[in-house]
Amino acid sequence: MKSNYSIIQSILFVLLLASTGVWLTGCEEERIIYQGSNFVVFNDTTLSYKESYSKAIKIKIHNGGPVLNESINISYTVGGTAREGKDYRIEGTKGTVIIPVGQSTGEITLYLLNNANNILESSTIEFTLTAAKPADKVQVGFGKSGMGNKMVFTIRDACLMDGLYTGQLPVNATQAYQLADIEIASTDCKRYTISNINVGLLGFQQFFNWEAPLSFQAEKPSLDFIDNGNNTLTIPRQVVSQFAAGYDTLSGTGVWNPVNKRISLNIKMKVYSYKTKKDTNVIVPLNYVPQ
Repeated sequence: MKSNYSIIQSILFVLLLASTGVWLTGCEEERIIYQGSNFVVFNDTTLSYKESYSKAIKIKIHNGGPVLNESINISYTVGGTAREGKDYRIEGTKGTVIIPVGQSTGEITLYLLNNANNILESSTIEFTLTAAKPADKVQVGFGKSGMGNKMVFTIRDACLMDGLYTGQLPVNATQAYQLADIEIASTDCKRYTISNINVGLLGFQQFFNWEAPLSFQAEKPSLDFIDNGNNTLTIPRQVVSQFAAGYDTLSGTGVWNPVNKRISLNIKMKVYSYKTKKDTNVIVPLNYVPQ
């Protein structure tokens, strides 16, 4: 026999479903269908990116009701401390987003403008949905309070060499191994971490017929370097745990080109010769080109 508390809970749940227009359509499907008015909201209320992020950022706006057989035109305003044209730009018609016929999502396309200067501060872009058409079918925000009609985008300042790069490992004047979307980042604008230095190193080994094979315990070995403040770089002696034993200690030097932002490294690594039974130091040249 159910307790009085359980019975009250069941009654309250039924009343809640009735008041919101949400019903189970049948035990065989167990689907919940929203039957209220259409409303448009931001998918995210907050987002945060470094200013060095160079790809398009899609800020999505969602129609929370049934799909319409006509487009939804949404108006929005832009505020905040970030400066349009200096910190960011909006692609297309600023202030308007369209959810196409038969679809549930529209988007604002945002690009960040990298003016990294080793001063680590942040700025914000505040987006606010203000109106939607057809007004008789769609409201802005959810409920009487209009929840979801605002979004705050934070732009985090980046260090000079922060960003996404394409790694290049030249093997001769015309050949090079390449790998895109390698992140280089720093928290103090002094010591940087490269997320991946495995830019064709296995192929590089085969090309030069190294006698001892390289092997990796992970797909993306990382490496740190230090900005000396005069466009030269130092790779401090460090153990790269993802390399096999015997190759795990690396060091070296490098340069940063302030004009094209290109990073060139000369990584010193040890290769064992089975013929001489000795270790030989080789220099592996790696270039990182901003994307």
